[in-house]
Amino acid sequence: MARDQAPRSSMASTIKAYSVPIVLFSIAIFYQLFVLPRSFPPSHYDVLGIERHSSIALVKEAYESFSSKWNSGAEIPSTIDFIKIQYAYELLSNPFLKRDYDTFGIDEQLHVLENIKRQYAGESFSSVELPLLNASPSDPRDLAFNVITMKDFQSLFNNSHSWLLQVYSLGSDRCAQFSTAWKTIATLLDGVAKNAMVELGDVHLATLLAERKMIGQVFFRNGLPSLVAFPPSCNSLDCFIRYEGDLTVDAVMDWFATSVLNLPRIYYYPKESLGEKFLAKSGPHKVKVIFFSKTGERATPFVRQTAKNYWAYASFAFVQWRLEDSSVWWNTFNVESAPALVFLKDPGVKPIVYHGPINNSRLLDIMEQNKQLELPQLRSVSTMQLGCDARGHSPAGNDTIPWYCVVLAGRQSLELNKMRETMCRIKEIMSSDSELNEADKDQTLASAAFALREKRLTFSWLDGEAQKSYCSFYVQSASNYETCGPRRTMIDVPRLYIVRYKRNSSEANITVKRKPKHIWDGLLDEDVDPVSQLVVTYNGSVEIPQIMQWISEIIRDGDTRDLPFYRAKTPELVPEDSEPNWSSGVQRIKIKQRILSILSANYDLLGDPRVGPSLLLAALLSFGTIWLTRSQPRHPREPSQPGQSTNQDEIRPQVRERRRNTSSKNTPPSITDPEPKDAYQMPLPDSDSE
Repeated sequence: MARDQAPRSSMASTIKAYSVPIVLFSIAIFYQLFVLPRSFPPSHYDVLGIERHSSIALVKEAYESFSSKWNSGAEIPSTIDFIKIQYAYELLSNPFLKRDYDTFGIDEQLHVLENIKRQYAGESFSSVELPLLNASPSDPRDLAFNVITMKDFQSLFNNSHSWLLQVYSLGSDRCAQFSTAWKTIATLLDGVAKNAMVELGDVHLATLLAERKMIGQVFFRNGLPSLVAFPPSCNSLDCFIRYEGDLTVDAVMDWFATSVLNLPRIYYYPKESLGEKFLAKSGPHKVKVIFFSKTGERATPFVRQTAKNYWAYASFAFVQWRLEDSSVWWNTFNVESAPALVFLKDPGVKPIVYHGPINNSRLLDIMEQNKQLELPQLRSVSTMQLGCDARGHSPAGNDTIPWYCVVLAGRQSLELNKMRETMCRIKEIMSSDSELNEADKDQTLASAAFALREKRLTFSWLDGEAQKSYCSFYVQSASNYETCGPRRTMIDVPRLYIVRYKRNSSEANITVKRKPKHIWDGLLDEDVDPVSQLVVTYNGSVEIPQIMQWISEIIRDGDTRDLPFYRAKTPELVPEDSEPNWSSGVQRIKIKQRILSILSANYDLLGDPRVGPSLLLAALLSFGTIWLTRSQPRHPREPSQPGQSTNQDEIRPQVRERRRNTSSKNTPPSITDPEPKDAYQMPLPDSDSE
């Protein structure tokens, strides 16, 4: 029994020692027998029995050889063999299809071969309908436009434009089907990016845009058409991005706008969440822009570019228009049908609606006209434009001496919204030509109306909670906490004030000399605003006629009377929102693309014929290394000093004996101790020995 267990344990230890080469050898055999043949299936040239890349004449000659045997009855092929031979002949006798197959391995109609095999399984080969392929070449005038060559390609890197290129083939049915969508894509890219096409016959340029396997073979992973994009300021082939998604207009445009142009997405909102998630969360200083779409397609790159350019002024949203919701949109925004564009510019103000399709140039004109609220908010990006900054000039021009800015300040509240509606109505009345003619009868009201027409008078509102210091600078009252700063009580009181700005070349050089209380006052006086400001706060009723009367009187006095010249240092406005990070979504997309590229590279590695021999070589090397290590005899170590034993069994008893002698050296004698060899016993005097 013990003899049987010894060989078994020896065999187990041997297998364990050689486990690595055994595993590598098994993987190599499996790869060579099962994995590699799938990566290199028989070519269509092998079906015809001729060498790869043979000429069309040899292809026709090989097919005629098969055909003569079939027609003479000398050989009756099976249906599957007949379909394979017929398919190979039709593919390789077409110049475009043969070129694509030979150079890039493109065989986009291979699914047709499999479908025909299933369709005619079990039937005679004579029942197969011919031809198998629809290989009529496409008309270049219908398929291609703006085609570039290798010479034109060099000029792409001479500017900062982004490019979208399509690699196509005149013999490809998929490219012909995609031509309509490509023309739509080219139209949607107008004003945002450039587009061009590369025909597969320009082999050098097509090779640069193709992928390359480990063995050096160039190919297009998803066939044709293949889309590649060059981001702005990309000046080499190392930075282009390859599209791997669906060939639809919506999918391609979303990918190009997000991944290549780094533009923001504009989201769709249903009617249930439009108010809660868009209108309520958008900044009160921004115009709300809503696109109504019938198709539900995502925003085009140009619309996204517009949203990015106007992000400081407007917030954008999309709504899919449905017939069952038409009454809701009509009652809410006066939208009759889609497509439509709606601008919401202030509380209580009627929406501005544009029906019908809008091209890119018209969209820019509409945005420029409606980017401001009816009552614009004073912000760091708008004070200069509105003329409400003592460091700037009037919108009427740099030569204007006096100009005015009416400001409504307050916290976000119902009271503030009501006053904004009132001020919008006042501005509308003063801007109306018919009502302006009525105001001519009253010279007091006419002064304000003419100042507004001359752009010497502007209206705006101020978020007193966000701009506490700026608000308190102008609203100088004991109860300004009801208007400016965080809410301390339940009382919200919007306040109206008007600022007269005056710029004069002689007065601007006057230095107001005051005795500073301390050194910091002297430093602050040197940095006052160049324009004089006089502030008057309104304390009357909220009726429109009274407010208009007050504004007109202030402007008439400011234009006619020589009011005091007062200069001060105006507090800076606090930026309310920073520029959003448009690249956050792009980074996620790029990480996803990087992961997919790694997976694709690993998949391509499975088709490398060098993998199997490499695994076999590694198995042999590891086997030889282990065998040499196990076959070497083990020699005992020689002693380092003469007389020193290397046997551990001999050393250990000596150590134990030495320890025993050392421990008993100083032990006192006892009655049980043996008699020493050199012991001597002295005789007693009275002993009998004498």
